[in-house]
Amino acid sequence: MTTITLVQGDITRQSVDAIVNAANSSLLGGGGVDGAIHRRGGPEILADCRRLRASRYGKGLPTGRAVATTAGELDARWVIHTVGPVYSTTEDRSEPLASCYRESLRVADELGALSVAFPAVSAGIYGWPMDDAARIAVETVRATQTNVQEVRFVLFDERAYEAFARQVG
Repeated sequence: MTTITLVQGDITRQSVDAIVNAANSSLLGGGGVDGAIHRRGGPEILADCRRLRASRYGKGLPTGRAVATTAGELDARWVIHTVGPVYSTTEDRSEPLASCYRESLRVADELGALSVAFPAVSAGIYGWPMDDAARIAVETVRATQTNVQEVRFVLFDERAYEAFARQVG
């Protein structure tokens, strides 16, 4: 059974098998969690991402999908990059958001990762309301069959932590 834990802090400081990156589809770094992971992890992550772009993901990683690279200088073995949807008030994009969590856990299982740290995917610059992002994240992790023993949600601030704590119960 998967244990869900919550941490308020910096995802790049977590010691886990895999850190999930809320990436943009280019896989070439960006702002928020993506930029922090690339900065702290060093150039090896970007080099791996460039290899992925040159091979399987020439047009970028599609929303809701996940792919792994080295973790570079991070205290993890892998970074699992997933592309969350941009929030929309006119279109329900909750399925692609749930897919980010399912696909990341699928990749973690393929790698043999037993501990995975997730950010609140799409709840930053992509504008997803935090309470709904937390609900989708926790429900999806609970409903997904995985060999991962610990899913750690690493929340940047108190507001995000509290939203996830309400969902975990």
